[in-house]
Amino acid sequence: MVTGGTGLVGRHLQEILPKATYIGSKDCDLTSWKEVEYMMFLNKPDHIIHLAAKVGGIQDNIAKPAEYFDDNVLINMNILKSSLQFGVKKFTGILSTCIYPDVVENYPMKEEDMFLGPPAQSNFSYGYAKRCMAVQIDAYNKQYGTKYNYLTPCNLYSEYDDFNNENKMHFITALLNKIRNCQDNSLYLLGTGKPLRQFIYAGDLARVIKKVIEKGITESFNVAPDFNHSIDEMARMALKVTEKDYDIIYTKPELDGQYRKDVSNKKLLEIFPNFKFTNLEEGLKQVYDKIS
Repeated sequence: MVTGGTGLVGRHLQEILPKATYIGSKDCDLTSWKEVEYMMFLNKPDHIIHLAAKVGGIQDNIAKPAEYFDDNVLINMNILKSSLQFGVKKFTGILSTCIYPDVVENYPMKEEDMFLGPPAQSNFSYGYAKRCMAVQIDAYNKQYGTKYNYLTPCNLYSEYDDFNNENKMHFITALLNKIRNCQDNSLYLLGTGKPLRQFIYAGDLARVIKKVIEKGITESFNVAPDFNHSIDEMARMALKVTEKDYDIIYTKPELDGQYRKDVSNKKLLEIFPNFKFTNLEEGLKQVYDKIS
């Protein structure tokens, strides 16, 4: 059973795991214990892929920190407690690199660096809520002998992102959407363009999840490619693949957010040594061609 089954990663999973049960927000309010308990009673899953979360852009995270903490903690708590109650054998929670400290001495960050400091202020509540799920999974494994795990992907992009909601779009897809709708040959972006980011095509994360299921992997690890580009580099790459010649204008430098948060994929490649990530330039073109 896949929670968040109608989101961007869920829709990629539907293409490669068609026999799973996919649960969307219309099927169950995951913040309600009664609804979650009833959903588990009806489906009785052996394995849960937990994608569901309240997500949004930096500005929405800054404006609604209590909502991002409350909703995500409730969702994760309800799904994990009910998984234990109903004897779910395997549970894989999907976290975010937002769980990692705002600043560390050495990059890329490794899995054991999670508690070296607080998350970035720009999405502090969301980051801590996701970090809480990692703590809960590890606690269940220690106390109850479960074999639950979590994957921590970097920033995502996909043609299945919500292109009708500016508060929910991820950066890459918001960028491509701006390019598609640009009217005056000027591309306006927030910040300075200097922060560094790792991005993964959501279909690649879906393929990792499928491999975790097929191989019975119970370890927890990061999911990220090796490349780590600045916002400006990605914006210019996007203009190149879309064959647009717009001027990039940066505004509101105070909205830069975390300077860098790249994570190590060493553990992933030890488990799946032949895994290949989608090249960012190819991924940008693929998404843009599908939404244009």
